[in-house]
Amino acid sequence: MGRSDPEAGQSPASVKPPDGGWGWIVLLGCFVITGFSYAFPKAVSVYFKELMHDFHVGYSDTAWISSIMLAMLYGTGPVSSIMVNQFGCRPVMLVGGLLASSGMILASFTTNIIELYLTAGMLTGLGMALNFQPSLIMLGTYFDKRRPLANGLAAAGSPVFLSALSPLGQVLLEKFGWRGGFLIMGGLLLNCCTCGAVMRPLEAGMKRKMERVQDKYEAKEMLPIGEGAEEAISTTDGAKKSKKTKKQQQPRKGKKLLDFSIFSNRGFVIYSIAKFIMVLGLFVPPILLVNYAKDIGVPDTEAAFLLSIIGFIDIFSRPSCGMLAGLKWMRPHVAYLLSFAMLFNGLTDICSARANTYTALVIFCVFFGVSYGMVGALQFEVLMAIVGSQKFSSAIGLVLLIEAIAVLIGPPSAGRLVDAFKNYAIIFYLAGSEVVLSSLFLAMATYCCLNQEKKTPQPEKTPSAGGGSDTEEAESDAQEVEDHAADNHHLSHSTNTAVVMTSDAVNHVAEDHSADGVEQPADEGAVPVPGECKTGQTVERERF
Repeated sequence: MGRSDPEAGQSPASVKPPDGGWGWIVLLGCFVITGFSYAFPKAVSVYFKELMHDFHVGYSDTAWISSIMLAMLYGTGPVSSIMVNQFGCRPVMLVGGLLASSGMILASFTTNIIELYLTAGMLTGLGMALNFQPSLIMLGTYFDKRRPLANGLAAAGSPVFLSALSPLGQVLLEKFGWRGGFLIMGGLLLNCCTCGAVMRPLEAGMKRKMERVQDKYEAKEMLPIGEGAEEAISTTDGAKKSKKTKKQQQPRKGKKLLDFSIFSNRGFVIYSIAKFIMVLGLFVPPILLVNYAKDIGVPDTEAAFLLSIIGFIDIFSRPSCGMLAGLKWMRPHVAYLLSFAMLFNGLTDICSARANTYTALVIFCVFFGVSYGMVGALQFEVLMAIVGSQKFSSAIGLVLLIEAIAVLIGPPSAGRLVDAFKNYAIIFYLAGSEVVLSSLFLAMATYCCLNQEKKTPQPEKTPSAGGGSDTEEAESDAQEVEDHAADNHHLSHSTNTAVVMTSDAVNHVAEDHSADGVEQPADEGAVPVPGECKTGQTVERERF
């Protein structure tokens, strides 16, 4: 069942990303998947009070449901990469949608908190992980020039779905209870299967068929009519088939289930370290914001509204930043734009550490929403630009695993510091400092790495390198196709020349014999000429 064909998560190297067409449907599917993956673990929190009452547990016990979901989303990245490389994006997404839905459906029948951890936490989290990663891979295969914009629009699914799922969950809780709400939520997650079904791989089968027909037509036009033409056409087809057979018989490089060679890419190592440091502090402020607002005397409803402000600003920030990153003069410097977004986010945390009024917190939410949206729109675009689409499936799996470690370290540590010092300002300073440090590291390391690469001569890139954009790979493969076509044209031209030379030789022999007065029988000693030319017949030659 394993594949290394176009459905194995990658488009054929000779197929250029369309940057539109069916890609917009793929983008819509990625928008929905991203919304479910990031917003669902947060939206489930509206059921926590009812769960605490029914299962007689504390808030920290129910909070583990969301934590397990996020841990599975990030931590199972390598597993998702292996499955995509083995079976392809579409089958993995279909299975992931079924797992995510079945997890919530089974959770509606649970009788204790441990069963909730296994169903709503692990099973649903694994299902969303098997949807999230392949959707980003397919987005990278359909978009190249418009990829920054596509990533920004897809990332906007997170705040949009967060704004929709939380109120919907509250309505379902009031009308059907938490069990009915979980059951309906599980039905909604079946839409992930629909999104997986539209992720059809790019194929070049029709293109290859048209090339074969065109080659055969050109051979018939260039060669004289007769046996020689048929032989030349068959020879041309045979040569192409033999080349294809030789290619297939050559020991093809087996597709690695998880390509660890990307760690030899200095850009990927720099990106991974910066991302780990950033995630340590990136999610801490929004997690503690509501409790911090309540502690300084802000009413509950107004405190909860602060997260809505971040989500609303985030909706517009991500597509806008994607459009900015797609500009020609900005595209080569997208890593520095991500570094600026991280620096902006970190300074926002630091400057807002002493905010003690509701107005100051609203201003913080506006700036945090802008910077957080910029980071969300650029993070995967930078990764695609570093490793290329061919190795993106392995790269994102390893990066998500690294993020999972940081997620399990950062927010819990911040919570313990709050319990120990009862001071939120320290947490904001610490989280902001970590994000600022990651931005400076990314900018400085990228600058030094690029300078070193400019000083040292770069070897020629091979298709297996996995770097560069899909457009460059497609152009190189198109040149290879043109070279093969030129070889076939040369072969047919040589065949026609051989036919003409044979005809000249026959005429020359006939003239010599007639000059010597030697009579030849009509059918004896005659050399068969392609095209049924006889001894005394003049052969016309086509000149190319």
